[in-house]
Amino acid sequence: MDELRDVGLQQHISLPRIAVLGSQSAGKSSVLESIVGIDFLPRGSGVVTRRPLELRLTHLHDSTQSWAVFPEEIPGKKFTDFKLVCKAIEEVTDKVCGAKKGIIDKPIILQVFSHTCPDLTLIDLPGITRIPLAGSDQPENIEKITRAMAHRYVSDPRTIILCVVPANADMTTSDGLQMARQLDPKGLRTIGVITKVDIMDRGVNAKRMIMNQEVPLRLGFVAVKNRAQEDIIN
Repeated sequence: MDELRDVGLQQHISLPRIAVLGSQSAGKSSVLESIVGIDFLPRGSGVVTRRPLELRLTHLHDSTQSWAVFPEEIPGKKFTDFKLVCKAIEEVTDKVCGAKKGIIDKPIILQVFSHTCPDLTLIDLPGITRIPLAGSDQPENIEKITRAMAHRYVSDPRTIILCVVPANADMTTSDGLQMARQLDPKGLRTIGVITKVDIMDRGVNAKRMIMNQEVPLRLGFVAVKNRAQEDIIN
């Protein structure tokens, strides 16, 4: 599928893929890392994903060594240390977007070969952001830009939308969920993922969300418990 995409077939036929959609800091990168089974994505506060990241995962049956390559950005170099992969993502992002947090619609292609991951192609999109960061190169119309970029990827009828919604915010205000419902009104290709269940206010729970009673999706929701920042540091 990825080879067909590389030779430009995507312009003529829409090929299946999975796009991760959600607001800024909803937990998209953490969900991706748990699918891959390796820590390799830059993280922090504010807008961290500033270029779409096309992750091409290849499951290895007989190897304990995992590695990654950037076929277009850093051709010929094989990474076995995933801390360096994280650094390389930051470097190739800054190279195109500038160091002042600009957002550009030019995907980074990263191929990961590991015994921990399934055979999948996933696209990590920059989160829908409403207000530009102070002291950055982000334009005033950043919300329009991030929405248009997400729209371009998820409007394709063959793209599965993995819609990430944090449980500690009102589900009805989720930008990602709103866009998914507009583009996929019948809910045939949207899967809801609920993050941050463990940091909801005391006395409330995610039961109605998980049971698909709050904002119903045909394919329902899956709740995931990712690591908190403290767990990652430790």
